[in-house]
Amino acid sequence: MRVFATSDEAQFALTQLSKVQFYFVEKLEKLSTGTSFKGVEWLRDNGSHGGGKRFEASTNTIFNRASVNVSQVQYEDRPDKAFLSATALSTIIHPQHPLAPSIHIHVSWTELKNGKQFWRLMADLNPAVEDTNDNVLFNDMLKRVSSEWFDSGIEQGDQYFYIPALNKHRGVSHFYLEGFTGNEQTPKDFSIDFATEVIDCYIALLTEKFSRLAPPSDSELQQQLDYHTLYFYQVLTLDKGTTAGLLIHNQNDVGTLGSLPAYINRDLLASWVSLSDETQQPLVQSLVDVLPKQKSVHITPEIKANIALAIRQHYATLK
Repeated sequence: MRVFATSDEAQFALTQLSKVQFYFVEKLEKLSTGTSFKGVEWLRDNGSHGGGKRFEASTNTIFNRASVNVSQVQYEDRPDKAFLSATALSTIIHPQHPLAPSIHIHVSWTELKNGKQFWRLMADLNPAVEDTNDNVLFNDMLKRVSSEWFDSGIEQGDQYFYIPALNKHRGVSHFYLEGFTGNEQTPKDFSIDFATEVIDCYIALLTEKFSRLAPPSDSELQQQLDYHTLYFYQVLTLDKGTTAGLLIHNQNDVGTLGSLPAYINRDLLASWVSLSDETQQPLVQSLVDVLPKQKSVHITPEIKANIALAIRQHYATLK
């Protein structure tokens, strides 16, 4: 049995973020006739400390990979834990067509046992082939929905999604607010509205794109493969949430690695080993080593399991 957090705030976050999850899945299914999303549940410690449910695109039509996740983990019965609960919506959509941008959204509510409570808001647009009009529309939406916190969100996002080894960013539009509490004028639904507005903007972008896309060229497909490799590299070497999720437990590795694109360029990833920070080079090399020796590699569940193991082994050696 899954045990939920008991605070009113955590229950509110779970209820509202679950509604956003269903809303997004419904929009994606309507956008892509013939694609259905399959629900997959997972439990932390057999449910005694919560768990979650993700919806994955179960048919291979317009999505390279698509996952919409909501989870709630709590440690109310563990006095040794400073962490009380975390409730999160986390989603990544990678379309098949290289001219349709990917999206990452993360909205979460965290409670600590010292009384601190805060939201984390993230939204980043990730095109393989950049479209200036999409960038402008997405940034205009972020500016409108985040109001006075826009500049701070963009500044934190630009820092978080920067890849020093490659002197590049993951994505073209980055928004990240850590430890967000708002002020006395901030509506209770601010973070929920933020997630919904990002979803609506993204669905509008995809709808417009799909109405006029021609079959992709070989060059565009190559750009997508290379960009997905950069996404893979950033997530597994720099994304704190992914790394922490893998190191804390092994009960949802497939879900934790749900943001990985379906295919990456192994040769390109290998060329980045020497460019990486000295402490990260063994990790990047181990990621290359778990991949079959071919240029385009399909990231299967088995490879995900090996990736998770490689990351745990790497950080174990640093202790």
